[in-house]
Amino acid sequence: MNKFGEYSFVILVIFIVIMMIIPIPTMLLNLLLILNISLALTILLVTMYVKEPLEFSIFPSVLLVTTLFRLALNVSSTRLILLNGYAGEVIEAFGNFVVGGNVAVGLIIFTILVIIQFIVITKGSERVAEVAARFTLDAMPGKQMAIDADLNAGLINEQQAKERRKIIEREADFYGAMDGASKFVKGDAIAGIIITFINIVGGLALGVISFNLTIGQAAQKYSLLSVGDGLVSQIPALLISTSTGIMVTRAASESNLGDDVISQLFKNPKVMYIIAGILVVLGIFPGLPTFSFLIMSLFFTIIGYFSAKKVKELELVEREKEVTATTEDIDSSSPEMVYNMLQIDPLELEFGYGLIALFDKDQGGDLLDRVVMIRRQLAVDLGMVVPIIRIRDNIQLPANDYLIKIKGVEVSQGTVYPNKLMALDPGTVTETIKGEETIEPAFGLPALWIGSNDRENAENKGYTVVDPPSIIATHLTEVIKKHAHELLGRQEVKALLDNLKKTNPAVVEELVPSILTLGDVQKVLGNLLREGISIKNLPTILEILADYGPLIKDPDTLTEYVRQGLSRQISNYLKVYGTPLPAITLDQSIEELISSSIQRTEHGNYLSIDPINTQTIIDRLREVYEDVLSQGYNPVVITAPLVRLYFKRLVENSFPHLVVISYNELDSKLEVQIIGTVKL
Repeated sequence: MNKFGEYSFVILVIFIVIMMIIPIPTMLLNLLLILNISLALTILLVTMYVKEPLEFSIFPSVLLVTTLFRLALNVSSTRLILLNGYAGEVIEAFGNFVVGGNVAVGLIIFTILVIIQFIVITKGSERVAEVAARFTLDAMPGKQMAIDADLNAGLINEQQAKERRKIIEREADFYGAMDGASKFVKGDAIAGIIITFINIVGGLALGVISFNLTIGQAAQKYSLLSVGDGLVSQIPALLISTSTGIMVTRAASESNLGDDVISQLFKNPKVMYIIAGILVVLGIFPGLPTFSFLIMSLFFTIIGYFSAKKVKELELVEREKEVTATTEDIDSSSPEMVYNMLQIDPLELEFGYGLIALFDKDQGGDLLDRVVMIRRQLAVDLGMVVPIIRIRDNIQLPANDYLIKIKGVEVSQGTVYPNKLMALDPGTVTETIKGEETIEPAFGLPALWIGSNDRENAENKGYTVVDPPSIIATHLTEVIKKHAHELLGRQEVKALLDNLKKTNPAVVEELVPSILTLGDVQKVLGNLLREGISIKNLPTILEILADYGPLIKDPDTLTEYVRQGLSRQISNYLKVYGTPLPAITLDQSIEELISSSIQRTEHGNYLSIDPINTQTIIDRLREVYEDVLSQGYNPVVITAPLVRLYFKRLVENSFPHLVVISYNELDSKLEVQIIGTVKL
């Protein structure tokens, strides 16, 4: 069917061009003239039944082809009129029957049709199409921003946003095309006048010179044929012009044009009754056709009666809705209503009114775009889909404050000044500058607030200068990384597994639920994210779990095996700490103490060590760690595989950013430099 439509349209366009060059038989011309009228009626009815213009998006192209087709028929009929003095039954019928064989009447009717089309319909349609195209293009940025705002607010997903952007682009293309296509209608009207004039003049000349007719005979014959040809062409042209006007003036609606006209024009019964009364009064006046006025008054009275009946039905429906809504309000304590109040957004970013400019694109803010990029970048870095970040202003916050919530609970907050910049000392500052002292919110580093005009001076003196949107974006990114394991629930893990099943169905089907439950997999992935290990290599992680899962059910132990299987990935990440890798080790006495304090139960393993030894280990670690830092190193701690997890949890509260790895997690190609050892 698609091939048929493609080839038939191409053949049609070629045939139209050929019609202008090669003479066609009279019978074929009759059929094509009737086809032209039928196509014009079809287009008119289609435009009346569309609910929005994009449902008939090919209208500009159809307008061009039908205009070209009509002009080709004019050329063919003119050729037959001038050569044979006869152009078929259709044209002769319009010349004789429609206008009664009177040339003057025919010319007057033809002139009136041309004036209606050219001055009223075509001129108005052209202006409306031009204004619609201009307003559509002007409104595009605002519509795009509205889509971005809905996307960032979580009201729509990315697929819905793409579809809405596509609709906006199609609207702009459609109205732009309609602006140009309306010129075809205008040109067609002008061409119709010129062609008819040429037919009359040329017919008179040929009739007198070539066929030896008198001027009166030639005028009677060729004028009637020319007027008939003009009427046959102008009636479809008038229908197409009307269709153009309907398309460019049509607003989006839930129903077709006929339903809208009836429902909006005749919906008020009072108006109908008033009109009926006025018509009765006019019918009483002497000299006016009383019977006609009374008939029309009765017509509007009947319309008013049915309109009033419809209004009563609608009022009854609305009353039922109000009763239903009231019942629901009364029953607001039902479990269903309460459950709706328990919805919690996984991620929220709230800000004071003074920071609105950072989020508003109209004021130059780009934070909404940055939030979208943060979600995409974290998907690459962490291997998980970060939930939609709900962004809203909060008038209860101080003007320049913002806060970040996870599952409805505040986890971090900060303060930024839209008209200031933050200057950080990366260790290369040659000369200090004046500014308001503050703390960088993402990493807790000392910083200065400086004026926007002091950027160049601060950068020349070695400072790293950051603008407020970058501060918030960086802070939000770090908070999400820190709490990624809290955002990865069973539902999110199921979505990851469903996506992986498209390319690696075997490992997913083998592992879940035959070997491990969805909750076990979620705990392992959460353990990895908790220590900053990306789960993007999900196939390898599941392969390892499938290997060890039949023998081991403890998620913590399984996590250690997974970490060892990801040794190359972990080693590659550790390169940011320097080459060779600066490391602190644990004395054998500490490892033996931790190993002997591990308690194994049916519900999992845990570390049972007395508070004195715990504090001693933390104090010794702090001494060594600070000493290594003073030497210019940023070290990691390397332990035996058996004690790695328990040592990490032992010191996690005191050293939240400390990286603890085991010897089995180091790639053989990674060079390690032992700088210190923690001893009891």
